[in-house]
Amino acid sequence: MEKELFKEELISKANKMQLDINKQQIEQFYDYMNLLIEWNNKMNLTAIIEPKEIILKHFIDSLTLSEYIKDENTVLDIGTGAGFPGIPLKILYNEKTFTLLDSLNKRILFLNTVIQNLKLDKIQAVHGRAEEYIKVSNEREKYDIVTSRAVAKLNVLLEYMLPFTKVGGKSICMKAFEVEDELEEAKKAIDILGGKVEKIDIITLPESEIKRKIIVIKKIKNTPNKFPRKAGTPTKEPII
Repeated sequence: MEKELFKEELISKANKMQLDINKQQIEQFYDYMNLLIEWNNKMNLTAIIEPKEIILKHFIDSLTLSEYIKDENTVLDIGTGAGFPGIPLKILYNEKTFTLLDSLNKRILFLNTVIQNLKLDKIQAVHGRAEEYIKVSNEREKYDIVTSRAVAKLNVLLEYMLPFTKVGGKSICMKAFEVEDELEEAKKAIDILGGKVEKIDIITLPESEIKRKIIVIKKIKNTPNKFPRKAGTPTKEPII
């Protein structure tokens, strides 16, 4: 996609979300898209490879979290994959400190290339599983915001997220529209892990019929030290 068409497409959708994107950020998003397409030819980073779809379903979708993090300083993105929602949010809020965590090293190589090419600072891409990284990082209950666009069920996902979230901070889960059963199933986990459902927002991506639910869990008390359990256990034996 030519840069001018990209700019029009990105700004049109961002404006509908009351987001201002400056010239430098447009350049960064454009370079990010091209790197994603280039690297996707070498490894499976995303099934979404058409530029308009990347803009809407990766960039704009990630930026739906902008309102939730604008007043915070430290953000951890768990299961970031090709950098979503972490890198689009970092481009928008360059002054904030981001950590991108993923269990596949090839994705970390891609993310480091993006970070270098976009000249982003105060950001690190870390190879590891949440259950293991928390034990070696000294980052337990350190983050203002923990995000994830991962596909795990909430009672599993929150066992990874809430231990990193500081008391008073928030874990923010991006989910497909139907999440009622997951929420009901996750009630016990949310309580045990120290969280409380603050709100559930419904988002419709601009110029589309794609709906999302953003689940905001506020951390109201410390997570017991035994969580997260060892690698694989949250998936095999979720808190129910």
